[in-house]
Amino acid sequence: MPNKQLFSLLLICIAVATAASIAAEDATVVTCSTVYSSLEPCLGYVLGGGLSVPSECCSGIKSLHRAARTTADRQRFCRCLKNVRSNATETRISRASKLTGICKVNAFFKIRPDFDCSKVK
Repeated sequence: MPNKQLFSLLLICIAVATAASIAAEDATVVTCSTVYSSLEPCLGYVLGGGLSVPSECCSGIKSLHRAARTTADRQRFCRCLKNVRSNATETRISRASKLTGICKVNAFFKIRPDFDCSKVK
């Protein structure tokens, strides 16, 4: 009898641990720190110092797009980019806006000087 109870308790513990692990993966939140570190390999191209886009840049963009599963994540992603936009020239904004096309990723929003993050869905 004790073995049946122990076995049942073990199954419950495994189920709870698995559920917690899955919930932790689903709770991934896009933060500005994540956005900036993922896009860091793109800086050379955006700033005009690189003639081509490094594969690490496209990997970072694709990773961010996979992580931004909810509207809130996509809007946060947009606001993070908007925060650095104030220091960007027209040329840099133009180069940044080309990245999703170069990397073959569907853009969540257009990178423009006047983009409105509240409209991102």
